Amino acid sequence: MHGDPTSSFYAENAAAYAGSAAGPSTRRLDLFLAKLQPGAQILELGCGNGRDSAEMIRRGFRAVPTDGTPEMAEEATKRLGVPVSVLRFEDIDAVEAFDGVWANACLLHVPRAKLGAVLGKIHAALQPGGLFYASFKAGEAEGHDDLGRFYNYPSKEWLEELYASLSWTSVKIAEEQGTAYDKRPTDWLHVVAVRA
Repeated sequence: MHGDPTSSFYAENAAAYAGSAAGPSTRRLDLFLAKLQPGAQILELGCGNGRDSAEMIRRGFRAVPTDGTPEMAEEATKRLGVPVSVLRFEDIDAVEAFDGVWANACLLHVPRAKLGAVLGKIHAALQPGGLFYASFKAGEAEGHDDLGRFYNYPSKEWLEELYASLSWTSVKIAEEQGTAYDKRPTDWLHVVAVRA
């Protein structure tokens, strides 16, 4: 059973959520893929309905889509026609296996106290020079939204400090206003880091 409200939300709403996000997050994905070699191997965390992995595959990249919720992984499997593994962030155990890690709007559900350890696992999974993208909803204190989902709501400064505990050749954080699944105005933080 799903013990927390966030997992329950994605489990119960997997089909609706998958249907709501039809196209890939192209602008950010374009920038990310442009920095990688053709055919690079990319681990996607929290792939949802698989839309971004579908785009990576279409462009000739070796995408490895994963999601922490079995029901979402099933939706992505249907879309992609390849098995999508259920992978929780704390269970990432690959070592220098990926040229890139794409974590669009998923690490924002990790409690702040656990996020450093998760970033450490992602860092270890990247090859030296590997590229890591993650996006977060900005804020000052962790908490739940109106749909019951948990968010870590970091500030740019808080994230910069957290990333600084690992060795990267660069960490860039862009601030941007946008919306989200609940259609509300949202302040986003887009982080692009390169493993040293």
